[in-house]
Amino acid sequence: MYTLTADEYASLAELAKVYRDVHLPSMKQQEGWNPRLGVDALCFQHHGAGNMVGALITPCELWLVVVPDHARLTEPLVDTLTLTLPSGAYQLSLERLPGGYGLYKRAILRNLEELENMQEAARLAQQMMARLMQPADEPDA
Repeated sequence: MYTLTADEYASLAELAKVYRDVHLPSMKQQEGWNPRLGVDALCFQHHGAGNMVGALITPCELWLVVVPDHARLTEPLVDTLTLTLPSGAYQLSLERLPGGYGLYKRAILRNLEELENMQEAARLAQQMMARLMQPADEPDA
């Protein structure tokens, strides 16, 4: 496994911005809206053939996300994806965003009202990813 490049980090930051621009008006109407939080793509790592897997934090939800490498795609994206991680298999749904972005997502936690700031959200995302990357039969560290 290798670390993400500066271009990959920039691409994830742009993806989070596009997601925010599309969803922010509706998020503000949801129960559990937390005005102290923003939208950010966190804890991403390479997984499989050109995919990056990580967390997307929003003012309402924490998502497990797969971002395909669009430059390596040979076929159109399918509507659902089964993501196999050490902790198990997860069904994710495709969301197409403006600018040619496509990502697969699954809500892991809804209603983030109790979080005080983005630092707490980042810690929560790190904990989620650590648990998902841990085999199901291993005890928590």
